[in-house]
Amino acid sequence: MTDATLTQTGREPRSAGALIGRRLLRWGLYALLCLFALYYLLPLFVMLTTSLKSLEEIRTGSLVALPREVTFDAWGKAWSGACTGIQCEGLRPFFWNSVMMAVPGVLLSTLIGALNGYIFAQWRFRGANLFFAFLLFGCFIPFQVVLLPMARMLGIFGLAGTIPGLIFVHTIYGLGFTTLFFRNYYVTIPHELVRAAKIDGAGFFRIFWSIFLPLSLPIAVVTIIWQFTQIWNDFLFGVSFSSAGSQPITVALNNIVNSTTGVKEYNVDMAAAIIAGLPTLFVYIVAGKYFIRGLTAGSVKG
Repeated sequence: MTDATLTQTGREPRSAGALIGRRLLRWGLYALLCLFALYYLLPLFVMLTTSLKSLEEIRTGSLVALPREVTFDAWGKAWSGACTGIQCEGLRPFFWNSVMMAVPGVLLSTLIGALNGYIFAQWRFRGANLFFAFLLFGCFIPFQVVLLPMARMLGIFGLAGTIPGLIFVHTIYGLGFTTLFFRNYYVTIPHELVRAAKIDGAGFFRIFWSIFLPLSLPIAVVTIIWQFTQIWNDFLFGVSFSSAGSQPITVALNNIVNSTTGVKEYNVDMAAAIIAGLPTLFVYIVAGKYFIRGLTAGSVKG
């Protein structure tokens, strides 16, 4: 390299050894990350391969080996008739119970949380900070603490052992988180928008529906993913507040895995576990990038 080139670049040329060292360091880092990813995904790989094997191959083969003959019998049994005794219907009815519980619960808690966040962020009132602090305190109350009071309340309302009762429980318990998400996002929206809308004659709900909700897509995606994951994966509320006909899929999965009647079918257990986890996995695959964007959308004000 000539002196003129050095003058134009303003720096000394890198030696071949330095470039090779940087490349080796980079590829070493990639290899380490790939190793961590493989270690993290190994249980999922074992679950998937085991669900595609017959019981005979599971007994005689290796745990991490690919199936010699792929069969989907375990999947069909997990979906339509994996259980015996009381839970003989498989996961299918309980899967739809979870859908009927999660979808309304997510929509209600998201909408009410957006309204609460809008009030706390843009409509200040006396005692707002104290009330918001008490609401956040509810986020950190362990599930076990509210079991008896919630059971009593569901009994009074006539919702004990029903899917609407589970929707009510998850909506109430999720309001602290959804309010926090929307409040932190709405404080970044200039208050001048509200002031201008008031001058134009817009009222409380008109400002919310016409200005704030259209701007809420990033944080709404975060809230929907968060709430759907929490509601779908919940076991404690499902086993405590449901009856035989309203149990969610997590309770049915527990009944399948812990069944002691007959021969233990590990391939059916693995297939049932994957079926129970597919909806949340699908949600993260489809909307995962929007989840990260939404988390950082309200992090900087101005």
